[in-house]
Amino acid sequence: MWVYLELARMSTLSRLSNLSTDVSQNGCIKTVDSSSNVVELEDFDFSKLSDRPQNLNLERQRSFDERSLTEMPMGLSPHPPSRAENFNRAFDNLDSVFSPVKRSGYTTPLSQYGFGMSCEPNPMIAEAWENLRRSLVYFRGQPVGTIAAFDNSDEKLNYDQVFVRDFVPSALAFLMNGEPEIVKNFILKTLRLQSWEKKIDRFQLGEGVMPASFKVLHDPARNTETLIADFGESAIGRVAPVDSGFWWIILLRAYTKSTGDTSLAERPECQRGMRLILSLCLSEGFDTFPTLLCADGCCMIDRRMGVYGYPIEIQTLFFMALRCAMVLLKHDAQGKEFLERIVKRLHALSYHMRSYFWLDMKQLNDIYRFKTEEYSHTAVNKFNVMPDSLPEWIFDFMPMLGGYFIGNVGPSKMDFRWFCLGNCIAILSSLATHEQATAIMDLIESRWEELVGDMPLKVCYPAIESHEWRIVTGCDPKNTRWSYHNGGSWPVLLWLLTAACIKTGRPQIARRAIELVESRLSKDGWPEYYDGKHGRYIGKQARKYQTWSIAGYLVAKMMIEDPSHLGMIALEEDKHLKQPVLKRSASWTT
Repeated sequence: MWVYLELARMSTLSRLSNLSTDVSQNGCIKTVDSSSNVVELEDFDFSKLSDRPQNLNLERQRSFDERSLTEMPMGLSPHPPSRAENFNRAFDNLDSVFSPVKRSGYTTPLSQYGFGMSCEPNPMIAEAWENLRRSLVYFRGQPVGTIAAFDNSDEKLNYDQVFVRDFVPSALAFLMNGEPEIVKNFILKTLRLQSWEKKIDRFQLGEGVMPASFKVLHDPARNTETLIADFGESAIGRVAPVDSGFWWIILLRAYTKSTGDTSLAERPECQRGMRLILSLCLSEGFDTFPTLLCADGCCMIDRRMGVYGYPIEIQTLFFMALRCAMVLLKHDAQGKEFLERIVKRLHALSYHMRSYFWLDMKQLNDIYRFKTEEYSHTAVNKFNVMPDSLPEWIFDFMPMLGGYFIGNVGPSKMDFRWFCLGNCIAILSSLATHEQATAIMDLIESRWEELVGDMPLKVCYPAIESHEWRIVTGCDPKNTRWSYHNGGSWPVLLWLLTAACIKTGRPQIARRAIELVESRLSKDGWPEYYDGKHGRYIGKQARKYQTWSIAGYLVAKMMIEDPSHLGMIALEEDKHLKQPVLKRSASWTT
């Protein structure tokens, strides 16, 4: 713990000085002007910190996106700036303490010791940066993204395209390295693609749908370059990407936080793009829940895996995108209309997710004793879940201390599988309360072998197999048990775990995971995923030099060595979203 605090103290002191040290392309120290860095921690007394959290008082100004729901057009009065009460909660204020920062203080490659403490380069980081830059895609002379994988050993399929979700860790790496132009280019190019007419067969998609991916088509005969987008019409299963629009909004906010440049988000085309995305997901229909109804294969798990309905990944990204849009939308006539709808949806969504998707030992015991066939508004078992549908593995998996957001909740359906991305985003977006975020980290520590194993991290747990696998996946040969999306281990998830660990004040968990990655990932050729119950084997169909595996490692490494980077991807908890979590009535036991 003291090593972590000392590194944080040194980082802060270096940022407050007029000059800071930087690491040059060959790994040695050079001097740069850091007057543009805005890090105000004058009242953060590191001398009072011990291994046990103590109360802290952080005097600070309100940041770019610290606007509460109370400041939206709902007639509520603004609340004063929040104060961190202990070390764990101090990271909830990263939004205001650490941003905006125009330069991260890191270049390529980063010193393995961090903060300019040594001239010795880290070979793995140098290799990672080299591979990341090799994956850059150019359109008319400008970098506009990174391809999914740089593996020439197999047919490319669509791995030579720029995927919106895949580019996010690459974008964060470039932002943390003080290279925002490629991120800006990507945001504008994908926005341009959004305006295209989108048809699958004879059906036209919604105007706000963002592409899953795009590629640059070179015509040497005419000496021209053209962008070609895929909105799902070429994807396996022909499913439109619900997550792309949410990641685009989240990335726009990350760019704004990192650079301090609000002009991009304020452009008319960016404002319109956000409104089109929001129109799709805030539209009224037959839904009785505030969550989004989705098809299988609409997110990172882009094949049939039984996530149709209300998957946790989409709901948490939806929540985070709404919160990001709140601070990016202008307060003009059109913007205010959407802000009002966002506030209402956030209140309903946070209550629904915290109440019905949350599972810990108490909730599990309550479900185990549920009555069924209840009718009326007083029903406790509101989704008519059958206790006999509880899977056997959940009773041994659930620790006494710990909990998580389950995979899906719908009519007579609860998917109890653990999904890493959804739970990490729940922490970063502050959908998870402080107590729930702590419980998620407790679960990861308690079930390390199951969720992390030999290679971080399980995309979901446990794997489905035998007859269930045949029914759920349709006998998918790529999603056999403990492979690919069916319990495979994905190194890209390392950056999300690291960010969640820093936000909850548990950096030691991230360091342990990073050490596991550093022991193998580079030697194995930066594969896309690993197979096996403990993630020991390179995936049977995994591409090598997978870009987001490379970028995920770089982002995790930069965040753990400079926690101030967390500000661009994490959001403070809004106190007015802290409704009491649903308390299960004991009436059904009588």
